Amino acid sequence: MSTQHPDNVHLPFFAETSELGGDDEVQEAYYSYSHLGCREQMWDCEGKEVDNFVVKKLLSRYESFFRDNQLGKDLFLTLRVPNPEVERPEAKILLETLESIPRSFDVAHLFSGNNIPPIYEVILPMTSSHVAIDNIYQYYCDFVVGQQYKRLGGRDMTIAEWIGPFSPQKINVIPLFEDAPSMLNASGIVGRYVQDKDLSYQRVFLARSDPAMNYGMVPAILLNKIALFRLHLLAEETGVPIYPIIGVGSAPFRGNLRPDTVERCVAEYPGVHTFTIQSAFKYDYPLDMVRSAVADLEGQRTTIPREIEEETAVALITKYTNAYMQAITGLSDLINRVATFVPSRRKRKLHIGLFGYSRSAGGISLPRAITFTSALYSVGLPPELLGLDALDSDEIEFLREVYVNFDADLADAARYFDPESEYVPPSLAKAVLDLVDVEPDEEHREIAASIRSALKENRTADIRSGILRAANARKFLG
Repeated sequence: MSTQHPDNVHLPFFAETSELGGDDEVQEAYYSYSHLGCREQMWDCEGKEVDNFVVKKLLSRYESFFRDNQLGKDLFLTLRVPNPEVERPEAKILLETLESIPRSFDVAHLFSGNNIPPIYEVILPMTSSHVAIDNIYQYYCDFVVGQQYKRLGGRDMTIAEWIGPFSPQKINVIPLFEDAPSMLNASGIVGRYVQDKDLSYQRVFLARSDPAMNYGMVPAILLNKIALFRLHLLAEETGVPIYPIIGVGSAPFRGNLRPDTVERCVAEYPGVHTFTIQSAFKYDYPLDMVRSAVADLEGQRTTIPREIEEETAVALITKYTNAYMQAITGLSDLINRVATFVPSRRKRKLHIGLFGYSRSAGGISLPRAITFTSALYSVGLPPELLGLDALDSDEIEFLREVYVNFDADLADAARYFDPESEYVPPSLAKAVLDLVDVEPDEEHREIAASIRSALKENRTADIRSGILRAANARKFLG
């Protein structure tokens, strides 16, 4: 699943400005399908100006391609909608987006002559209850499609007779679980949602970036593994196939899925059916390498997730989160300061700190996950390492058993670690040097040192240029 997550350093050739938006993202969807080989594009209707005419634009601009590759059958467009329980100022955008689905169907029907809906699935972020998922499902059935049966002014004419019938009759709602309580209860929430519906399958989206930012990288991975195994048990119990999606980025902190780590990432998450392909994956590597990696992902078979000792894992999540949050508390001012210099790669209507779009952990306001990750890498302190100094030898051994790429992921991050940084506690420097034996990236270390110097002297231009130079060395912004 190609997504619009803005973790890229380099801009795609079709970008009109440094911030993708509007028609750039329509072209991006076509590019992901036609050039990269992705079968699915997530269309983000959350937190930015929304183009509800994306289907019409795709079909009219790239007619010959979509004649041979039909939306809804060969290729898929999946909408990520606002959650009205959390994002109140965006709540009515949800309704507008749901109303656009039948209109897109009409456009596709005129284009193809058949009745295959181009859009029939939506993603609900920050899901915390079965009611939140069901509200969207029922609203679409009762008020979007259901309105066609209503009569105008008491007359005999129905809305369907007036403006035509509404299709598809139903949509699939994909819950996205992002916080620890919801991820641990994902199977319970999904189980309750599916029990009164006749579903041929259910997709479930598990976050990887926001749990890492809120609890630390190790807890994020353990939470995903617990959720995956519980969802597998739910599918066996109910007979409803469940197809998990995992939201992974290029930074180890955010998933470590890059064109050169496909096999590693797939091995880490057996049971995952769909992996996200974010912007750094698409734009910060050579095209042939990206296409080959996407083909590798498309060719993978979904396997059964491994069982994990949950009691040990949950205890470790709690202990690690406490240590990680203590570290973040001391670094929050630095993170927020550096974050203001991280370049934006997407046009978003709402910015950090407005209407709930900032991420908050333990009462500390933090930027979004990509900016957060970029800020810490830029000063030589990869966030993957925070909290490691709280682990004892038995816990490290447990992690090596259940977290397949524990050592490899730490090595990937530690290349950009500067133990000489004034922001690194001695206990953390010792823990990292004891755990990881890796050749440091000297270029990145020098850039990070120059950024720290520029911060002290408030040389804003040097901070901005340094952040981009460091990101270029890593091949991801954050």
